[in-house]
Amino acid sequence: MHIYLIIMYNGVVCKKEPTEVNNMLKDKKILTIVSADYDDLEFHYPIIRLNEEGVSVTVASETKGEHVKGKYGLSKVSDISFDEVDIAQYDGILIPGGWAPDYLRRFDSILDFVKYMDKNNKLIGIICHAGWVLSSADILKGRTVTSTPGIKHDLMHAGAEWVNEAAITDGNLVSGRRPPDLHVYVPMLIEVLKNQ
Repeated sequence: MHIYLIIMYNGVVCKKEPTEVNNMLKDKKILTIVSADYDDLEFHYPIIRLNEEGVSVTVASETKGEHVKGKYGLSKVSDISFDEVDIAQYDGILIPGGWAPDYLRRFDSILDFVKYMDKNNKLIGIICHAGWVLSSADILKGRTVTSTPGIKHDLMHAGAEWVNEAAITDGNLVSGRRPPDLHVYVPMLIEVLKNQ
């Protein structure tokens, strides 16, 4: 696929030569899970960037085709339900923050998805409040993570070493602090996928 960039500058049309869309990760499949009151940026921005890298992203929610609304008004219709997920088909899982993680961690199936990814050394991406899900899945012992400072004690009590950094990679686990840190967090997700 060729992309042409046309720019109008001082009344002159400038056309940039076509470039190939990056398809280095075109065989990678990521699952992202969502429920109401997710953080809009933490959900949509990583999907857009991963799609630009050729990654296929499937959105799962409690009900297939559910119209899920974020905290700030953006929304997404889910592709599949949690019950339809075959987690072995995915190279990683992304969990956005917002208030959604407090609800998502109540599903045994989601905790099983996270445990599977961890056991098989596949990408787990969390940002902001998403660490709550990993805490409930009991996979944080001995791991180094970041998050919004508001849940740092939850993660520490689950056995993690918490650091106040924009984003950090610990093996297959990539954690980000807050929406302003997405520009650091997402490249780390991409790097882990490239090395899997």
